[in-house]
Amino acid sequence: MFDNLSQRLGNTLRSISGKGRLTDKNIKDTMREIRKALLEADVAWPVVKQFINDIRKRAIGREVMTSINPGQALVKIVQEELTHIMGEANAALNLKTTPPAVILMAGLQGSGKTTTVAKLARWLKETQKKSVLVTSADVYRPAAIKQLETLAGEIEVDFFPSDEKQKPTKIAKDAIAHAKSKHLEVVLVDTAGRLHIDAEMMDEIKAIHKAINPIETLFVVDSMTGQDAANSAQAFNDALPLTGTILTKTDGDARGGAALSVRMITEKPIKFMGVGEKTDALEAFHPDRVASRILGMGDVLTLVEEAERKVDKQKAEKMAKKLKKGKGFDLEDFRDQLIQMRNMGGISSMLSKLPGVPNIPDAAQEQVNDKSLVRIEAIINSMTKKERRSPDLINGSRKQRIANGSGTEIQDINRLLKQFKHMQKMMKKMAKGGGMAKMMRNFPGMQ
Repeated sequence: MFDNLSQRLGNTLRSISGKGRLTDKNIKDTMREIRKALLEADVAWPVVKQFINDIRKRAIGREVMTSINPGQALVKIVQEELTHIMGEANAALNLKTTPPAVILMAGLQGSGKTTTVAKLARWLKETQKKSVLVTSADVYRPAAIKQLETLAGEIEVDFFPSDEKQKPTKIAKDAIAHAKSKHLEVVLVDTAGRLHIDAEMMDEIKAIHKAINPIETLFVVDSMTGQDAANSAQAFNDALPLTGTILTKTDGDARGGAALSVRMITEKPIKFMGVGEKTDALEAFHPDRVASRILGMGDVLTLVEEAERKVDKQKAEKMAKKLKKGKGFDLEDFRDQLIQMRNMGGISSMLSKLPGVPNIPDAAQEQVNDKSLVRIEAIINSMTKKERRSPDLINGSRKQRIANGSGTEIQDINRLLKQFKHMQKMMKKMAKGGGMAKMMRNFPGMQ
């Protein structure tokens, strides 16, 4: 999401971070480059203006001019101000009420609202251990109701049925009554979206809000809409007592402006961001961590949390024990690692959270991507179990069969086998060193 912004800001701040002395000119030049980077990232102008003014005031103040390394001090100020405009700290969902806690979801059509309802339901179920009911008050799109029912079945949460003949307010009230009777803890109410903001839409969602009095009213916004995201957030904030925002599609080719604009304009926290299409692709929004990502400093804490939540610990322990006993690392083990990596969002998602990755040349980054991992997995899947466990058996005719089965070329098979031999040697050394068991428990996907 922040690739372009991160690269621009990174280049600008690297040029000044080593300066032992700051002058009016290099501060002015830096501010100009930061302003350009933010505007190109589609950050709303009022936000850019205030952000630059706040940095400039601090940059020419005592904390920078009297520091041992003024350049580094300025970088620190930029990071702190980025964190500040996005909200300082993660704002948790408020579920402190007599059950069920009702959460109303609002947003424009196409923002990913229905999918986000399912993602949030899964997050509540898996991380907060809550029993959840979802329902759709979108009576204008029967397909949206069916979509939510299907998603609820996939993530195994309760679904309260509705149809286009019913009144949205009645659907919401009946769903809450049903949740009470079943002693469910949280109710998520999906609402109708429009392609644009209109009076009819706002009147309807106001009526639903009045009827059910939710403890949380969350605005779901497509981060790829740039400044329009801030404008629509403002309109919904004027109409409803919003308690927070969820940014969707942050894994797409978005410039990142929405994340920097929405919170400052609405003065309501960003609580979550969607980082993929699957129902587990929802992250709590931590402004300090996102600021670190933008400045190329990584986000290892989120990576560790994802590993804790998504990695199959039993498989990791099993592999650690296998390597400790001196049994070799084979292609089946390698395939398991690829699957673990995919469960954590893929190599692209993981790399985005590692410090310094934005500074790596694009050509180098392109060598390691999710497409190449999918190709490797297809090659391994086309092998027999015996070949996966004993790769030395793979001769010319076997390579041709594997290439045909995986839709690849023989040179792809040769490249994989060569890389795998290097990996086997590395695993052997690490196992002898004694650090493998601990590493496999904590970061199996990182191999």
